[in-house]
Amino acid sequence: MANIGDDPDAGLVAEAATGNRQAFETLLRTHYDRIHGLAWQVTGSRADADDVAQDVCCILVQKIGGFRAEAKFTTWLCGITLNACRDLKRRRRSFLGFAERLTVLAGLATASDGRDLYDAIWIESAIARLKPAYRETVALVVGQQLTHGEAAAILGIAEATVSWRMSEVRKLLTASD
Repeated sequence: MANIGDDPDAGLVAEAATGNRQAFETLLRTHYDRIHGLAWQVTGSRADADDVAQDVCCILVQKIGGFRAEAKFTTWLCGITLNACRDLKRRRRSFLGFAERLTVLAGLATASDGRDLYDAIWIESAIARLKPAYRETVALVVGQQLTHGEAAAILGIAEATVSWRMSEVRKLLTASD
């Protein structure tokens, strides 16, 4: 359990959990850039980050009363943001797959032949080419400057796995130079 004295947001969170709108607004103002920044790092898109940040703000209204201070508020918030990014990706993948199949069936487009893959990989940055698990880990450790332990708690994996993933990312990025 996190020591409440270690979390500078503890007082505001406690107030917000009791319905204090001013405390909630202060928390959002204080941490909005963190929410948006993490969402942008994970999704790779400012527009998607805008959507995720808005979703997280709405989710916080519902979940702030359930914060149990088992971790720092910022760690808990990063977990909520990461889950919102994953939800957006699932919704989009489902919709895009359906839309792509529908356009092919309707004769509005031809099925992908894979020729665009090389161009897409070339254009994407090294981080965007990483597997989602690696990209999420990098976004938390490097982008949000969380410890390996904090990132592990958010991702639901062992701290050693976070360390291993970061090592693999370094290898992959070095090999792509």
